[in-house]
Amino acid sequence: MLNAALSEPEWIPQLSLPTQDELPCDDGMPMETERHKKQMDLLIYPLEAWLNQRGYVGGNMFVYYSLKQVRYQDFKGPDVFVVLDVPHIERKSWVVWEEGKSPDVVIELLSESTAAYDKGEKQQIYQDRLKVSEYYWFDPFEPEDWAGFELNRGIYEPILPNESSYLISQRLNLALVRWSGVYAGVETIWLRWATLNGEVLPTAQEMSDLENRRAILAEQRADAETQRAILAEQRIAAEVEARQAAEAELARLQALLANK
Repeated sequence: MLNAALSEPEWIPQLSLPTQDELPCDDGMPMETERHKKQMDLLIYPLEAWLNQRGYVGGNMFVYYSLKQVRYQDFKGPDVFVVLDVPHIERKSWVVWEEGKSPDVVIELLSESTAAYDKGEKQQIYQDRLKVSEYYWFDPFEPEDWAGFELNRGIYEPILPNESSYLISQRLNLALVRWSGVYAGVETIWLRWATLNGEVLPTAQEMSDLENRRAILAEQRADAETQRAILAEQRIAAEVEARQAAEAELARLQALLANK
């Protein structure tokens, strides 16, 4: 059953609704900045690996919820969105009447040109039309400007940071954290997904680095075990040699005594 986002009168007639293959999927507008693109990737790819086949993660993709959007070319493209309990397959756009549901979580990356719109009209669309369960915003260049909202009886209520300054996503059972570090050659404060105890979901590079460190540690442990085994063998050999020398000396002394 389609959700409340499709309950408008325009959906009552049995129309032949366009599919994602028939709808525009590119408006020719570039991303805001390279920082925005990297931040978007940092939110999408680790979460995609964590979700595996339990949902879909999209970014900078049109979300269609109304034929009016097509008529007036009024396309809404969340920077990052998550939809749970849907097939993990490639899509050109997210078409609500095809998929049967709206996104569960949306994140917008603010900029000077979009901040007012993302905090105003776009937030209202996510609340009133798409009924997105959780909405977050974050400014990659002003990381103190971040917020989260949870839909409660049709109205967004602020998600207050917990004692660790995390924004907790009840839908994903994850936290959004501001992480200071280097990603893709840029050192800054990034927005990242983390477990509830603060362990960030790793990127592919971080996973590779971790596996390499584990392999190095395993090799070092193996070398240490080998060295310990060699030392043990040397110690045993020395003890055997010392015992044999003592036995030989005892035998010599006994022979001397016997000849007196």
